[in-house]
Amino acid sequence: MLSCQRHLFSLPQDLHYLNCGYMSPLPINVEEAGIAGIRRKRVPSDIESRDFLAGIEAIREKFASLVGLSGPERIAVIPSVSYGLATAARNLPVAASQNIVILARQFPSNVYVWRRLAASSGAELRTATPPSEGAQRARRWNERLLDIIDSHTAIVALGQVHWTDGTLFDVAAIAARCREVGAALVLDGTQSVGALPFDVELIRPDALVCAGYKWLMGPYSIGVAYFGPRFDGGTPLEETWLARVGSDDFPRLIQYQDAHRPGAARYEPGEVSNFTLVPMLAAALDLIAGWGVAEIQAYCCWLTESLAAEVRALGFEAEDSEWRAGHLVGLRMPGGIDPWPIQAELTARRIAVSLRGDVLRVSPHVYNDRADIGALTEALRDVMRSAVMP
Repeated sequence: MLSCQRHLFSLPQDLHYLNCGYMSPLPINVEEAGIAGIRRKRVPSDIESRDFLAGIEAIREKFASLVGLSGPERIAVIPSVSYGLATAARNLPVAASQNIVILARQFPSNVYVWRRLAASSGAELRTATPPSEGAQRARRWNERLLDIIDSHTAIVALGQVHWTDGTLFDVAAIAARCREVGAALVLDGTQSVGALPFDVELIRPDALVCAGYKWLMGPYSIGVAYFGPRFDGGTPLEETWLARVGSDDFPRLIQYQDAHRPGAARYEPGEVSNFTLVPMLAAALDLIAGWGVAEIQAYCCWLTESLAAEVRALGFEAEDSEWRAGHLVGLRMPGGIDPWPIQAELTARRIAVSLRGDVLRVSPHVYNDRADIGALTEALRDVMRSAVMP
């Protein structure tokens, strides 16, 4: 199993950073790649025309390998999840007689785009809600989702892991159901890809969109997307020059080309060749590949395996291990407990987690160790003891 990798980061020694689901800290080598990228523009004559494509081609290859693809042709570098989802929505036909299926409390970027598409098409927007109480909440939520996908479903859009509490969704079963009814499956991998194994060729989603600044360990404002055969020959959001055939031949750029470069490159935005962000994300993807995604998940499971049992004894609810990810664990507050004083106490103790509704979201990575988890459980124990004292 992996050992703690904190030496590869610049985190303060007194900080228990259990919040990668919010934003990953920059690894030192990723930071250095960004600084080197900034410095390149000191002497612009050293930036050649081929450099505009070389960096993004490297990212496509690295990300394709990360998600089990044999080649990079269907990978696009994008500025954000909302950009990738808007691209998907623009190219998926929906009729007024159809429906679009999402999850309750989904991240806003993966809601607004489908609200707009439903409103413009006249389609129904369906939301799969979790049970309000009772055992096996995640399993029953998965069942409810599968139940509302029917022969009139045009699109199903969700994350592999729910961003608020780490609930796992059986994307293989969901993908099979989508293929059965002819619906498109659009997955947001932002809170899973890079920390939880995912195989595009096994799951066969129609689109997979990922931000780069969380579990891919990269900078803000760059991400990666996979677009499957449904998107071949589709319409991009922008008409960028770099997406055209022959765009690396600068002397001939005014010989305008209607044809796009092969594959998903047509969906990339203007100025995609960011000479600071691109090398940073490339360095981050190399780091993840060196650790191994399965190994990252195993390490996170090792960190959090005792957390659920310990906090349940304090009155918190945590999903069974079968239905939660090791890298993102939701601790649901006991009834009647105000979460804000708990968050304030954790902050005072230099313990970083996220509060999402009534859930404390704990999201460790390879820079954490058991001492970080111990500091969290000790703080929760003290807070709960104070909460119940007369």
